[in-house]
Amino acid sequence: MVEKNWAGTHEFVASAIHNPTTIGEAQELVANADRIRPLGTRHSFNDIADGVELLSLVDVPPEPTTDGQTVTVTGGTKYAVVATWLEQNGLALHNMGSLPHISVAGATSTATHGSGLALGNLSTAIRALEFITPSGELETIREGDADFAGAAVALGALGPIARVTLAVQPSYQVRQDVFVDLGWDALLTDTRAIFESGYSVSVFTNWADDTARIWVKTRLDERETVPDELFGAQREKVQLKVLDGEDNMTQQGGVPGPWSERLPHFRIDATPSNGDEIQTEYMVAMTDAAAALTAVRELSATIAPALFVTELRSVAADDLWMSTATGRDTLCIHFTWKNLPDQVHAIIPLIEAALAPFAARPHWGKVNHVTGFDDLYDRLPDFRALVARRDPAGKYGNSYLTNLLGL
Repeated sequence: MVEKNWAGTHEFVASAIHNPTTIGEAQELVANADRIRPLGTRHSFNDIADGVELLSLVDVPPEPTTDGQTVTVTGGTKYAVVATWLEQNGLALHNMGSLPHISVAGATSTATHGSGLALGNLSTAIRALEFITPSGELETIREGDADFAGAAVALGALGPIARVTLAVQPSYQVRQDVFVDLGWDALLTDTRAIFESGYSVSVFTNWADDTARIWVKTRLDERETVPDELFGAQREKVQLKVLDGEDNMTQQGGVPGPWSERLPHFRIDATPSNGDEIQTEYMVAMTDAAAALTAVRELSATIAPALFVTELRSVAADDLWMSTATGRDTLCIHFTWKNLPDQVHAIIPLIEAALAPFAARPHWGKVNHVTGFDDLYDRLPDFRALVARRDPAGKYGNSYLTNLLGL
């Protein structure tokens, strides 16, 4: 049986995929392996999670514990499980990705994110990481440690993450409202203001239409009312879908609900997204947002026929070495493509050329053709040194890390 990623668009070349049910089993597998890579919930669209052998911790029980300020879970735990448990205990995370079905270690290791211009990506919630070292021991790196900023987004290069500790806060209520017919002039003129109009804000476009949609998630302990008009767009009172035919979206229409059921786009109890798709995503500085969007829109006639939808999101700047938002408030330009690999791979270089003046950083787990990262990450030399020190034999390496990052 050929093993593939969640969308079926990447075939793993690994000779074995191990699925231990305890941390102890995982430690033993790592200690006895020559080369092994951590594997999450298979939501990467490239070979970042591939290798000679793979180790998945998704079958290890979550084992959640909390002190009221943080929650600790095993690395393969899905956000859906964490969120449900936290809400049952009156607690919450600061944000969620659009999919709640991704693993905590996998998402944070690749700087995956939701949206919110005042909110850091999911990695910024990390307070401690317990790694399985190349010898099979457990070692914890905590916030404040010298290696923490490099380890928080480690791309699997420091090995499997046995446990993750995340910051939590008291539970809160959220409502979702969709605004339709946002004009491109308003989007380009008021880009930052649009993304500051709610706790979490997304904009959906196909690039070819004259209008877009704004999806606003409002935290009700910050604001209870939502206007009927926003930057010329009108509030829609019925449930809308990201893609035609979907019936798996979290409830919109301004209906209040717990953060765990409103911050993700897709319901915890439903099949996530479309599945049969290819994804790419690029991050640019919010200060370059209008110029970058204008450059990409010039390709609209080429992009639209191969595209399901583009989602624009925002992420607050952070100081994590390999985070795609390191050092700058960020606009995320996400493309969900139809499963047309030849067309998509022909379009990607055009998009990357259009975004090249803006130092666009690709999402670590999405399809891209970028070949050099030294000009995009000031701390990449420090990250290389960190990996060399903690994994000198390259047990956790693969062709992705070697070819793109020189590891």
